[in-house]
Parts: sequence; C-alpha cells; structure tokens
Amino acid sequence: MQSQKLAGGKPGPATQKTLDISEIRDGAVVMRDGTLRIVLLVSSVNFALKSEEEQEAMIGSYVGFLNTLDFPLQIVIQSRKLNIENYLEQLKKFEKEQANELLKIQIADYRNFVGELVNMGDIMSKRFFVVVHYDPLAKKKKFMDRITEIFAPVFSIRLKDEQFKKKKSEMMMRVDQIMNGLMGMGLTAVPLDTQGLIELYYDVYNPDIREAQKLNSTDDLRVEPI
Repeated sequence: MQSQKLAGGKPGPATQKTLDISEIRDGAVVMRDGTLRIVLLVSSVNFALKSEEEQEAMIGSYVGFLNTLDFPLQIVIQSRKLNIENYLEQLKKFEKEQANELLKIQIADYRNFVGELVNMGDIMSKRFFVVVHYDPLAKKKKFMDRITEIFAPVFSIRLKDEQFKKKKSEMMMRVDQIMNGLMGMGLTAVPLDTQGLIELYYDVYNPDIREAQKLNSTDDLRVEPI
C-alpha cells in the first residue's frame, strides 16, 4: 500500500513485497500464509496504585485468563516519545485570539511551561495491544507446506478470498473470549478497524517520517498487487 500523496510521481517498489502481510481488510490482517490477525487496543491500569488485595485479585484474574487460552496470543507495548506540537500550536492560536491580556499572559506562561517540561525529559506515551492469531489448519499443516505457501502468495490470496468471511467469523469467537477475559481484569479492549490497522503498521514501519508525513484515509490509498 502506498499513499498517493507520499508516492510522488513514480512510486518505487511496494513496501508490501518485503512484509509477511498480504492485505488488510474488514478489520483483519491477512498474512501471506493465509492466517489471520486481529489487533485489540487495550486500556491500562496503574498497578502500583492498587491496594494489596486489588493487586492479588488482578494477578489471579490474569492467571485464570491465561489458563483459558489454547491458541497463540501476542502482547505488544508500543512506546513513543510524546509529541505535543499540535497541542502547543492550538494554545498559541488560542492565545492570539484572547482579548483579555491577563488570560493571554497566563496561556503564554502555561504554553512555555509545558514545552520546557517535555523538552527537559523524554516523556513517553504508551499504547498496549493484544494480537489474536488464527490458523484453522495449524495442527494439520506440515513444515514444508507452510514454506511453500510463503513462496506462493498468489495461491494463498485466492484461498483467502474464498474463505475469508468464514475464517473471520470463527476468529471473532476468540476475540470475544479475550475481550471478556480482559474485562475480568478491569481492562477494556477495542478491535482496530481497517484504518486503525493501516495507521498502526505505517507508524511501526516508518518511525522516522510518521510525524512529518501523515497517512491519508484508506479512501485515498492505492493498493498495488504483489
């Protein structure tokens, strides 16, 4: 996938050719071997601020949650340096629009304070994800069969087109199970939609330009076949 805005005149080789991802559609990541992934954005809790009883209850719930799983699960923590440039620009604009001089001075002082605070230390923002895997033939596939699928992605894509809805429906049962388990620990989880998934992978694979060159909506993206 390449953004028309970012691709420029003549786009180079598609990044998709170097990834294990075949496509992203209907809120699911389709891998080259025909397996699926659904990514859940999960809330967080400050464990250190909980009482001892609450901590023990959360640990017990987490152990119970893990014991109910009979399929692979991936927990991902994404750390990014906090970028508040847009927020500071909004404050600057709000400051200029103020007719009250006292309020204008207070906004300027607050803007300078926040900017200096962020510059003094590396303040990080964190996001938490749970990646749900689904491979209906995991127990039936032999090693050489899986290798063959990786090097024959066109066949895998045709197979996914025929069975995608069925696989997605079966996978959602796992997603519901995981969301209920997380809810038992006081956490909320939301599956990322197609736009959210594309933005997530774009940020991961383009850490140097993700702030300078924002990704457009999925309606403005051009998908090039492998």
